[in-house]
Amino acid sequence: MVRRVDLAGAAHLVLPEGVRHLDPETAVFDAMLSGWERQQQSRFLRPETMAPRVRLIRRFAEFAGLYPWRWTPGEVEAFTADLVSGARPRAHSTIRGYQLTIRLFCEFITDPRYGWPTECEQRFGQVPAQICHEWNTVAHLSDVEGQPGRRALTYEEVQALFDAADARVEQIRSRGRKGSLAALRDAAILKTTYAYGLRRREVARLDLADFRLNSRAAGYGLFGSVQVRYGKASRGGPPKRRTVLTVPEMDWIVEVLNQWREEIRPLFSPAAHPAMWVTERRGRISINYLNEMFTRTRQDAGLDGVHDLHSLRHSYVTHLLEFGYPPLMVQQQVGHAYQSTTALYTSVSDEFRNRLLEQSLHDHPELWETAP
Repeated sequence: MVRRVDLAGAAHLVLPEGVRHLDPETAVFDAMLSGWERQQQSRFLRPETMAPRVRLIRRFAEFAGLYPWRWTPGEVEAFTADLVSGARPRAHSTIRGYQLTIRLFCEFITDPRYGWPTECEQRFGQVPAQICHEWNTVAHLSDVEGQPGRRALTYEEVQALFDAADARVEQIRSRGRKGSLAALRDAAILKTTYAYGLRRREVARLDLADFRLNSRAAGYGLFGSVQVRYGKASRGGPPKRRTVLTVPEMDWIVEVLNQWREEIRPLFSPAAHPAMWVTERRGRISINYLNEMFTRTRQDAGLDGVHDLHSLRHSYVTHLLEFGYPPLMVQQQVGHAYQSTTALYTSVSDEFRNRLLEQSLHDHPELWETAP
């Protein structure tokens, strides 16, 4: 017999004893989800990680038409079949993520230490089981599971994106409409995202004070580097920090940022707000707005719809490598724990590879000789 312990998420901590529920099945299911949230909170997972997981479990239960103690592997198979059918089938990585979430939930409710098997058996005469197994879930067989069409942008495509953002400013001004300041801000955001290889959240959470002097590049002034304080966290850990240096090939960003800081940002009347990117209502820019802004600019530039704001980060990695920076420095600039992750971002151009080939042939002339 398993001794009852006060683990975060245990049944006896979220289901009050001696209470008779009008709808006991719904009450137990809601308590399971509440307990699962507590268990994840004890592991320091963020709300933005937990909320989608809980929503997915509710969605799966609604699809199955059954409560967790009645789920079987067949429900997972039917759910997966539904995801891959229809006009918009889900991506391989998305389905694997859904199945992983269901597996984690089942691990929680089948663990006897949390008391849910005993609770379900006493109330409903059934116990929950693990329904996700190797034989009915998607295997992780490839390092790259993204859409094949998604790649780093070429230099010409990056320039087209920037030109479209700048053109929008002039279009708004020529029509005598409001919004030119916001368009100037959006153009500066796109250029900053690319020039430092930032993620969406990293861009949105930037403060003025995050830009720092680099004594080795004093000519860049306050924009010699940027301290990223909200980097991607590891499981249950705090956001990772890193310092990204301004590289000479992208030092045009210094003029952009100086103009934003000294001339444009004050017109938003931000008062003492610390955010680098402020809205017309003196708030911080949101991640959703960044996504919408990029989509609009991408359409204006006539670029493929498969690209999103993260494509600029992929482009940054690729272009730094083409500029000749060592992979280790590129890895540190973008905050990857492993070089293999940086490699996944890379799609160096044919022109760059041909230059490397020509250099190799120049260094080894014997390779030019015709084989007998």
